[in-house]
Amino acid sequence: MDEGRARRAGRGGRERVLTAAVSLFARKGIAATTMEDIAAEAPVSKRTLYAHFPTKEDLVLAHLRHVLESGCTLLETLTRTDIPPHDRLLAMFTVPPWPDGIVHGCPFIHAAAEHPDPAGRVHAFAREQKQLMLRLVTGLVDELGFQDPDLLAEQLVTLADGAASRAMVLNDSGYGRHARAAAEVLLDHAPRVARTA
Repeated sequence: MDEGRARRAGRGGRERVLTAAVSLFARKGIAATTMEDIAAEAPVSKRTLYAHFPTKEDLVLAHLRHVLESGCTLLETLTRTDIPPHDRLLAMFTVPPWPDGIVHGCPFIHAAAEHPDPAGRVHAFAREQKQLMLRLVTGLVDELGFQDPDLLAEQLVTLADGAASRAMVLNDSGYGRHARAAAEVLLDHAPRVARTA
């Protein structure tokens, strides 16, 4: 096989592994999914799997980055410039089902729960995404002119994470409506910066 063809085959193997990881981690959980399960689902040889991902932790991190790059996270919604800030904040409470029809909740919360060591790479990566989410929400709240954007942003992200978790447990993609109603009350009643004449 020539070098270019080998590289293309390698990329295809990597993508198949990541696709299998997304599916299996959602269905079975990260801890319950073995590297052998991933290799069989992909399907790739174990040699190919370990060439791309020497450890399961490497695969989990690549999986989380893959989810981020897919554009299907709240972070993507929060950074869209074609939607007004207020609407972006309320969009956090839409919890879509996955293609399999099951509500899986937040992949970063799942990853942190299954890798509970705060010093571990997976937990640290999940924490970084949650901190980024808070910064983005704080920026939107500040842009809307609220007096205490830090406090209001913390309240909104707590509601969003809670809604995603309960929607997953109940398998109810519409569950976010309850948190959205609470968020609308917060946004309607939080004090705003006084405008000078």
